[in-house]
Amino acid sequence: MSSGLRRREGPAGWVFVTPMVVILGLFLVVPILMALWVSLLKWNTNDGDPFAGAGDFVGLGNYKHLLVTDGLARSDFATALRNNVYYVLFVVPLQTVLALLLASVINAKRLKGRGFFRTAFFFPSITSSVAIAIVFKFLFIGNGGVNTLLSWIGVHGPSWFNDGRGLFWIWADKLGLVDLTHPPHALTAYSFLGLSWWDWVAGPSVAWFAVILLVIWTSSGTFMLMFVAAMQDIPTDIDDAALVDGATGWKKFWFVTLPQLRPVLFLVLTLGLISTWQVFDQVFIITQGNPDKTTLSPAYLSYSASFTGQDWGGGAAISFILFAIILVMTLLQRRVMRERDKPSRRQRREIAEIRGTA
Repeated sequence: MSSGLRRREGPAGWVFVTPMVVILGLFLVVPILMALWVSLLKWNTNDGDPFAGAGDFVGLGNYKHLLVTDGLARSDFATALRNNVYYVLFVVPLQTVLALLLASVINAKRLKGRGFFRTAFFFPSITSSVAIAIVFKFLFIGNGGVNTLLSWIGVHGPSWFNDGRGLFWIWADKLGLVDLTHPPHALTAYSFLGLSWWDWVAGPSVAWFAVILLVIWTSSGTFMLMFVAAMQDIPTDIDDAALVDGATGWKKFWFVTLPQLRPVLFLVLTLGLISTWQVFDQVFIITQGNPDKTTLSPAYLSYSASFTGQDWGGGAAISFILFAIILVMTLLQRRVMRERDKPSRRQRREIAEIRGTA
């Protein structure tokens, strides 16, 4: 009876999932395959339909043009990669720590008005990114609110979105480690993807750092809710046992709460990593890659190459390289988290000894 029921459930299950499979195929898989084909062509919109023979097939030529061939395309792509690497290094850790801190505040039993603070912290995440970007653009102009506040403490703020100097360059110059007018020959003599090592170690520009602050402020609220839900799902027995053992404050958070949040922490880091490699709207609204391409992101470069430069094959190639980077980094992160979850050799030996004496 049960085996016959299982046989009937198979076709019935396919009937229910077929509409979604068809929709995903038409609006996700098919466009991806179409874009992959375009990335193998030298094509623009004036050539006609690329799926009817228009455009010149160049194979991996567009990818070679971005990764191997010297020229402006490779230089711009390397610049965008450098900018995005610093974007990831700043945004992912800071937004995760801030979200975890806000979640801890919201989850505190002594906090009054918890619903108000939860809404206030989450509000930037649901507000239009266009509206927030415009507000930030006015806040960070030369005589905007940020520089006005800095002037109250005697700090002369920069012209944020017009300053293309790297933060690491600025700090090294102020500390007397390097002379910006005569950079170290060891860093200027060598390059990677057409960009000198001196440019690679410049750090995020002042303008890019302002965009980073904007993204951290707007994205932390979403991840905060994930941490809040996970914290509220921790069994009270664990907290009670920790209190009996004398774990309070920081020790309780580090040794009890944080290990329970590991699955959610992995989810937050993964989502943050993916989103940081897709940054586009803030760049499009505020900087368009300026000044001096120090706020150029791979996603915006793909857009500008396609819609402005009419190099649709090159733009599609950038998007697939970006997809490969996201996939590799996500898999690496998953592997690292999995290795940390595995018991150490000493723990495995202790477990074996316990089982042997049982």
